[in-house]
Amino acid sequence: MTSTATAPVTIADTGLSAAPSWLSERLATHADALRAFEAARETFISGQRIDMGSLATSLGVERTSLFRWVGNRDALLSEVLWSLAVPTLVQAEHATAELTGGERIAGILTHFVADLNTADYFRGFLRREPARALRLLTTKESPIQRRYVATAEWLVRRELGEMPLGGAIDPAGLAYLLVRMSESFTYADLISGDQPSAARARVAFRLLLRVDG
Repeated sequence: MTSTATAPVTIADTGLSAAPSWLSERLATHADALRAFEAARETFISGQRIDMGSLATSLGVERTSLFRWVGNRDALLSEVLWSLAVPTLVQAEHATAELTGGERIAGILTHFVADLNTADYFRGFLRREPARALRLLTTKESPIQRRYVATAEWLVRRELGEMPLGGAIDPAGLAYLLVRMSESFTYADLISGDQPSAARARVAFRLLLRVDG
């Protein structure tokens, strides 16, 4: 009898399904919503502002139809942003495949911060709409932060188990702290006027996770 190995679960699997939003579930079943989302994503990656009126015109529909399909602009922007975060996290996971435990978590999150800090279209969005960006990316009401925390918690459980750091903190609590650190070093220019820094984020992650060296 030949045994079939089960493929390991990755960020690609969990990140796409972590704390799903109303729109993420709708995209799986609504062709027009998916068409609008893909057009908005292309607009964002090109470095342009997503404008609901212009988007509706490009799709040949009324604004009211667009809002029925994808919700308001914040909902659409949030979905676009998370759709770009997932492959970035996947790349970070691949880049740290030789690491384990806290060192791998720190490595993945450091890669993620570095990629966000060097993505021109993302930094352009932060410069264009700083207040909206912070609200969508860093508040508890944000579906992006909720999904990022859920993904980080999955990472913590995978790499450190159910009692990380000797049980000093639960996986959910550690994940939230890691995400807040990640945000601090990604949006430092908006929060405190400091420079975003993946190098400083790496130090902070490793200290929190008690990684030596």
